[in-house]
Formats: sequence, structure tokens, C-alpha cells
Amino acid sequence: MSSKGATGDSMALKPGLGLVLDCHDPEALAPFWAAALDYVSLGSVGNYVVLVPAAPPGPKLLLQRVGEEKTGKNRMHLDIEVSDVESFTSRLEQLGGRRISNGVEAEHGSRWIVMDDPEGNEFCVCDGGAGKQETAAEIAPHARRSVRGSRPHTT
Repeated sequence: MSSKGATGDSMALKPGLGLVLDCHDPEALAPFWAAALDYVSLGSVGNYVVLVPAAPPGPKLLLQRVGEEKTGKNRMHLDIEVSDVESFTSRLEQLGGRRISNGVEAEHGSRWIVMDDPEGNEFCVCDGGAGKQETAAEIAPHARRSVRGSRPHTT
């Protein structure tokens, strides 16, 4: 088997993951996401605030200043996986997050609460299936559903 990547280099490139969240005021939103994810801010650069995990590994999160306001639901959302959904949600409410769900949602062995960050970006606080190992076949039916509406969820 060849070790050449698509560009012909002697080593294939290993992709990483960086997340970018559009927002109106990245400096004001950074403390919320840093506390929610146990991340630290590396500071501002142009239109961005860079957040990275306090204890790597994990993807970086760029909060990107954009001029337009959020007008619809997010096409992608973050799941914050924790063992105690209710207490973590309460903590995020104290930081400026807002519950969207009425109570705890449940599907496919997972429990979650849908929330908005202080600028209205949706995310979920979930238990990740509470240790239940789901197969791809179990995850696939609900992985394509939206956060809003009847509140189906991705885990």
C-alpha cells in the first residue's frame, strides 16, 4: 500500500477538526463557551476569538464576528456530553444560556436538553447515551433530524 497522499506527498495529510461559530460579539461570547466546554481563550485575532481545550486533545473553536444577525436555526449544533444533564444545564443558565426544551428529551438511549447560547445559537446538553454504545444503524435514523420542532437529537 502506498504512503502517498492525494497530492503525491510522501506522507498523507491527517485532517484535524476546527469549529467556527458565527456571532455578533465574539469577545462577549467567549467566556460562555470557554466555561461550557472547559476551554481557554488564546485571544482575539481580527474578527476571531480562538478557544482551545484546557486539556487537549479536542477541536479548536473559533468565534467569528459577522455583521448579520442570526435569522434561522443552526444547520449544525454542538452536543456537550456530561453525566448530569440537569445540573450542567443549570450551570449554563447561570452563565447566560437559555433552555429551549421543556424538560429533558429522550431518544435511542440518550437524554438531552436543547439550549441557546447568549446569542441564540442552539446546542444540546446530553448524556451521550449514558454509556450505551450505539451502532451506526441506531444513530443514523436520528442523526439527520433538526434540533427544533419535535426535538429529535443527534448524539
